[in-house]
Amino acid sequence: MKELIDYLLTFGDFKPCQLELITGKAQLTELRKDEYFSKAGQVPRQVGFVVEGVLRGCYYTHTGEEVTRCFISENSLVADYLNFEANLVSSEYLQACTDCKLLTFSRLDWDSLSELVEGWDIAKYKMVQVCLYQKSRKAPVISQDATTRYLEFLERHPLLVNRVPLAYVASYLGVTQQSLSRIRRTIR
Repeated sequence: MKELIDYLLTFGDFKPCQLELITGKAQLTELRKDEYFSKAGQVPRQVGFVVEGVLRGCYYTHTGEEVTRCFISENSLVADYLNFEANLVSSEYLQACTDCKLLTFSRLDWDSLSELVEGWDIAKYKMVQVCLYQKSRKAPVISQDATTRYLEFLERHPLLVNRVPLAYVASYLGVTQQSLSRIRRTIR
């Protein structure tokens, strides 16, 4: 819970009793690698905080190609928040790339904090903005050559390349896995 408390304190000046109320609503959830936090075709039902592990946001194109849009790692909020908030069916997946430990909030608990904790709505707004920014597609510009995109990925996410399957990295970069292997060999 310490990680969640530290995270919350970056968005609001909560008193210990308020932090206790918030953390009291959180449930420890474990996901195995490849399990889904939320799925396309379903309404997202929870908001999570990543304590350990890496998840990815992905979707399928109309031709069936899988596209990794983002990676979400420790000390980050994970949610398909726009669909969660609007109670709409999602068009993307949030999937565990590694075994994960999350602290999760149901819709009821997440919403009830607005009534129970002074300053929650302001902090929630700030947390959601960061979450949405992290989930927005930040892949390198496709007009760049593949090597440049990979080098920028390494610079932005130095610890991820050894934690997630290379197929996901290739998908994120918009290259085939074979091309990524070739790039990795040439820059070593």
